[in-house]
Amino acid sequence: MRLILALLLALAAAPVLAVQPDEMLADPALEARARAISALIRCPVCQGETIDDSGASIAHDLRVAVRERLTAGDTDTQVVDYLVSRYGEFILFKPRAAGANLILWFAGPAALILGLGGAALYLRRRAAVAAADAPLSDAEKKRLDDILAG
Repeated sequence: MRLILALLLALAAAPVLAVQPDEMLADPALEARARAISALIRCPVCQGETIDDSGASIAHDLRVAVRERLTAGDTDTQVVDYLVSRYGEFILFKPRAAGANLILWFAGPAALILGLGGAALYLRRRAAVAAADAPLSDAEKKRLDDILAG
């Protein structure tokens, strides 16, 4: 039981250890900016982790590149644009709502609206069929007999 607990704790702490001390910047403000940018960038190898959480060598290279660009005086936007120009929009955890990505941004809400519309039509038709199959009331039977006797 202790072994399992130790393994779980080690796995939970593993992402924290991904950023190596030699990568960190001496300036706390620049390091905070680097961490904020790294939280937006997906590791190209791991795909489900940020570059700060990943232990892959490409994530290390990306962390170093972010810090080098910040040290060179780039703004946060310039650093992200640099990474996107080299690796594509795929590395952004939150893709930009522009160009071809607009299809992705609007596909979900459009599918939801179409689904709700389809469900509404189905329920309306189902209610109409149920009403048509309902037995006649006594007043309706009497009126039908009067019409047929006519």
